[in-house]
Amino acid sequence: MDELKCYRLTLTTTGVGTVMDGRWIDLATALRKFRSWLGSYGSMPGARIELSVQTADGTWIELRAWPDGTA
Repeated sequence: MDELKCYRLTLTTTGVGTVMDGRWIDLATALRKFRSWLGSYGSMPGARIELSVQTADGTWIELRAWPDGTA
């Protein structure tokens, strides 16, 4: 049986750190939330939105981030 994947969405801002995060087991839901957070929070000063997936050993791998290239 395949391992259950967990997708994490994190909103951070410069000087504050993590503002909020959420986790889902469905990639389509996580992607929809990524786009929603981008529209809602992308204009915050210093905002960074990151979508990651958890691997079997518990580490996180970034799938998408906004703005791009800040990982």
